[in-house]
Amino acid sequence: MESGFTLQRKGGVSRAKVVALQGTALVLRIDLRHITPVIHRTIVVPSRITLPKLHVTILRAMGWQGGHLHEFTIHGKRYGEPDPDYPELNLQSEKRVRLDKALGDAQSLLYLYDFGDYWEHDLRILEVASFNGPLTSPWCLDGANACPPEDVGGPPGYEHFRQVLSDRNHPEYDDMLIWHGKRFDPAAFDLNEVNQRLSQIQI
Repeated sequence: MESGFTLQRKGGVSRAKVVALQGTALVLRIDLRHITPVIHRTIVVPSRITLPKLHVTILRAMGWQGGHLHEFTIHGKRYGEPDPDYPELNLQSEKRVRLDKALGDAQSLLYLYDFGDYWEHDLRILEVASFNGPLTSPWCLDGANACPPEDVGGPPGYEHFRQVLSDRNHPEYDDMLIWHGKRFDPAAFDLNEVNQRLSQIQI
């Protein structure tokens, strides 16, 4: 990788090698729940990344446009952007919260995007690694399948959307195509395009 990213493994388990002028990174696998075939991404982020920056990273890695509420659940604690007009006692502010501090010894977390469509994402740590040189933006290493359109209606709505656009004779085909604005390939995934989006995130 151009970032100088290298993995350090010992005894079959990846470990962080922390030395001067280097940092610790996490290789995270993101899986979107309740969709078949699975829509997933594998990304690399600094372990010190803040939850707000991780939120933006997930959006751009998956292909979401943004503009909806979100929250993280880590170690049973919920982090997000509290609304002063509608306070929730068990929702903690994500502002300035670092991923490594929130995780502790946890190996996974849940990310929820858009409380209406309710897109749940499982994030798992695949590797703990060191990087040489600057890791100035997140990286995507792998992925599969296209991100559902915004406001499609969650997993059930997405399944209906795919069925309609797969059949030109479907009575809703023309209306659905106009709503989406273009043709849709559910198997599409462009790694270079994802990394172009991620390169805009400074961390």
